[in-house]
Amino acid sequence: MTKSETLKNNSYINREISWLQFNARVLQEAQDESVPLIERLRFLGIFSNNLDEFFKVRYATVKRIVEAGKGGKNQLGGIKAKELLEIITQIVIKQQSESVEILNNIDKRLKEENIYIIDETQIDDKQHDFIKQYFLRTVSPALVTIILNESVVLPNLKDSAAYLAVRMLMADDKKQFALIEIPKSVNRFVELPKQGEKSFIIMVDDLLRHCLSDIFNIFDYTSISAHMIKITRDGELDFESDLSKSFIEKISDSVKHRQIGEPVRFVYDKTIHEDTLQYLMSKMGIDTTDSIIPGGRYHNRRDYMGFPSLGRTDLMYDKIEALPVKGLSLQDSIFKAITKKDYLLYAPYQTFSYIVKFLREAALDPEVKTIKITIYRLAEISHIASSLINAAVNGKSVTVSIELRARFDEQANIDYAQQMEDEGVNLIFGVAGLKVHSKMCVIERDEGKKIKRYGFISTGNFNESTAKIYTDHTLFTANQKILKDVNKIFGFFETNYKINTYKHLIVSPHYTQRVVFRLIDNEIESVKQGKEGIIRLKMNSISSYPMIDKLYEASRAGVKIQMIVRGICCLIPGVKGMSENIEVISVVDKFLEHSRIYIFGNNGDAKLYISSADWMTRNIENRVEVSCPIYDEDIKREVIDTFNICWNDNVKARILNHSQENQYRVKDKDKERVRSQFAIYDYYLKKLEN
Repeated sequence: MTKSETLKNNSYINREISWLQFNARVLQEAQDESVPLIERLRFLGIFSNNLDEFFKVRYATVKRIVEAGKGGKNQLGGIKAKELLEIITQIVIKQQSESVEILNNIDKRLKEENIYIIDETQIDDKQHDFIKQYFLRTVSPALVTIILNESVVLPNLKDSAAYLAVRMLMADDKKQFALIEIPKSVNRFVELPKQGEKSFIIMVDDLLRHCLSDIFNIFDYTSISAHMIKITRDGELDFESDLSKSFIEKISDSVKHRQIGEPVRFVYDKTIHEDTLQYLMSKMGIDTTDSIIPGGRYHNRRDYMGFPSLGRTDLMYDKIEALPVKGLSLQDSIFKAITKKDYLLYAPYQTFSYIVKFLREAALDPEVKTIKITIYRLAEISHIASSLINAAVNGKSVTVSIELRARFDEQANIDYAQQMEDEGVNLIFGVAGLKVHSKMCVIERDEGKKIKRYGFISTGNFNESTAKIYTDHTLFTANQKILKDVNKIFGFFETNYKINTYKHLIVSPHYTQRVVFRLIDNEIESVKQGKEGIIRLKMNSISSYPMIDKLYEASRAGVKIQMIVRGICCLIPGVKGMSENIEVISVVDKFLEHSRIYIFGNNGDAKLYISSADWMTRNIENRVEVSCPIYDEDIKREVIDTFNICWNDNVKARILNHSQENQYRVKDKDKERVRSQFAIYDYYLKKLEN
């Protein structure tokens, strides 16, 4: 192997491995003693939920490469697909083991706080009576119990549902197997009556174990046991070519088919009887390319995201009150305010209500003629959707580009799409071959002799629920030049054979790489002229090899690059001769870092963009994404200030490098503690006070 080939093979971290290291950072939050106790449990739930989605999508993709008989080294950063499946399984087994240890530690700490999670062996008489009644009234009617035998074909087990595998040893020494599906309609955590200062919780799994005799009372068994299993299926959507079906019907059918996709992971309680395990694996067709993971007593730990608060606010993060944006009022016209200047909303530090208010105002204003908006993920109860329906009812021309392929939110988007269509909203279902991931809105208002545009462009989804926990920027603007470009993108949705040119926005899939390369080249040229070259980036993930290579080129030229990357980072910083001028940190804390920011030094006159796009191949080549320039100098200063606060984090920042060990930044004893998410809230609080 030549030196250049060796360098190429060591230029990137595999994206699947990098993602698993991101999830390890989530697990660190569950382990962190300084994180409130119930929040630690919820981070365990996030870790588990992330892992479920990883297996449905990424593991399934690698498995498909193996089954197609391909090596996959080019797509997978120099690792063969079959080898990668084995590496993933080993990493996950280790992480699952760590998560069990963390859960045991949390359980001990909960007892110190008079909170007891009990199992079926620890139930006293009073609790027994409560549990029996709860089982009969609430749980039993929702149960699906499958009796297994050789003459019955095992039905397809639901993706990511949890099952109790029951083994009965009969009086004649024969074995009878059964499966109990743990109902999703029942809360996983059952609160039992308090005893003095002590709170008691039993998981529905253990409640079922306690009630096995009630469920299987028609069987003459001498012993009975129940162990949990879970299967994860391939989450890719496979589309039919049936021309008689609408796009919305094809998406609906594909979502249903996902429930019977190929299995990719099988997790089981490691104390299960060997004969039960072998029987189930043969029945389910689990094979060697599936990830088979021995686990603890409980699976579906994603349910810990909904662990009850028990009234213990002292064991949770303090709720923050979302702040107003200085200069904007929820009582006054947003249109009038943004006619004078642009405004920036940074959720969740500032209230998402301005976005709803903007749409409500547009829906009621007699002079507003058209509203156009892109939607990727809506809240379960969406004021955004109701505002758009309100506008259509009031006679506005409302156009909604709704992405029905927003992964795992397809059904919710289908339901809202049907509601909006019924009320006269004009729906656009994206662009053939592309996902519409951009977040933007433009309205047209009749102002005498001319039509004036108002709008907003965001880094995040227009979703009231996630806006409370995702950090995202939204720019409100009446800049006619920017909004003209936004309008052109909606034109592209209607006639996508025509590729527009844009004077202000950077738009994927046609221009992002080209324009960003030009901006990077500008920094390289500054260094060549003896000036400073600097690039500062904040994003969720970076995995596009051409984008990484361009940053390596800039680093070798002497451009200083600072990056804040929450998730996947295939770039390897700090390597002499390749990336010694690149530093990368990741911040994982109370909120999910979701905003994307690009800052280019531009010889002291910074060019700054907020964006919907990460630097992944899908965002650059396979999605409609929008990066919007910030022209207002006050807003530009604000974004740079908050970037600096995040960059200076020395509490929740981890250093990303070749070791992939998620080391926390070493705190300089002479520097104050900077926990960026708390510091950014204080920053906006002070802006209001001043």
